[in-house]
Amino acid sequence: MTPYPYAIGLDLGGTRIKSVAIDPIGNILHQSYQPTDDGDDQVWKQSIAQTASNIVAVLGGDPVVGISAPGLPNNENSCIAFMPGRLQGLENFDWSTHLNRPTCVINDAVAALMAEAAFGACRNAKNAVMLTLGTGVGGAILIEGKAYQGAFNKAGHIGHMVIDDEGEQDVTGMPGSLEECMGNCTIVKRSKGRFNSTHELLEAYRQNDSEAAAIWLKSIRQLALGIASISNILSPECVVLGGGITEAGNDLFDPLEQFLERYEWRPGGARTMIRKAEHGDLSGAIGAAAFALEEIKS
Repeated sequence: MTPYPYAIGLDLGGTRIKSVAIDPIGNILHQSYQPTDDGDDQVWKQSIAQTASNIVAVLGGDPVVGISAPGLPNNENSCIAFMPGRLQGLENFDWSTHLNRPTCVINDAVAALMAEAAFGACRNAKNAVMLTLGTGVGGAILIEGKAYQGAFNKAGHIGHMVIDDEGEQDVTGMPGSLEECMGNCTIVKRSKGRFNSTHELLEAYRQNDSEAAAIWLKSIRQLALGIASISNILSPECVVLGGGITEAGNDLFDPLEQFLERYEWRPGGARTMIRKAEHGDLSGAIGAAAFALEEIKS
C-alpha cells in the first residue's frame, strides 16, 4: 500500500500539458489542461511547477509526481534521457529537484498502458500489450503486472516492427514498419496524395469507395499481422488499442477480428483478446500518476 495520499500526473505533449491528481484506487481528484509553449523551456517548466503547486494548495497532503513524456527515460526513470528535436530542455532535466518532491518519468506510450493496466481495459491482466494508433504507432508491454521497459528503456516501440521488408524506411530506419503501414503520418503517401488524413480515408470508405476500402483494409490486415506476431512472441492475454484511429469503431475492430482469425496462431482455441482503451486524452497523465504510486514506496 502506497504511503502517499495521491499522485499528480503530468502528460507533456507538443501542444498541451495535461494534469491530473488521482488517489490510489484511481479516483480523479483534479484535471486540467494548459498550452505547452514549446520553444521556451523556462516558461513551460515553470508553468508545470506552478500547476503542481496549485494542485497541492487545493488538495493538501504530500503527493508524488509522475511525468509522461515522449522519448526514452533513463534507467532510474528520473528523467527523459533521449528526445531529440522536441520539447526543448526536456533531455536529462531533474524533475524531482525542480518540483521538490519524488518524481517518476516514463515514456508516454508506457504511461497510456499503465492507465489501462491500473484502472482500464486490461486491469485484470498480468500480461498485456498496448498499441496507440495515431499520427504514428506507439506501443508498450506489461509483463507479470509490471511495465516492461527493457535495456535502455527502449522496449515497446512496436510501431517500428517490420511488416514489409521492401517498404520505405521509417524514422528509425526500419523498412515497411507498422507505423508506415498504419500511422496517419503516411496516409498521403499510402493514398498517393488522394487523402490527407485517416479521417478523410474513413469517410470515403464509409461511402463504399473501392479505392479507400483497398487502402483501409490493407492497413488493418497489416495491423493484424503485427498483432499476430506480438501474440507469438509475448503471448499476452490482451492487446489494448488506443489513439485517434480507434475512433473508427467497428470499421476498425470488425475487419481486424476477421484478419486475426486468419493469421493468429490459436492453439487449443486460445486467442488474444482485443480491447479498446478506456481512457482518452488523459491516459498519459493518469498512467504516469499510477506508475509513480506503484514505484515510489517511501
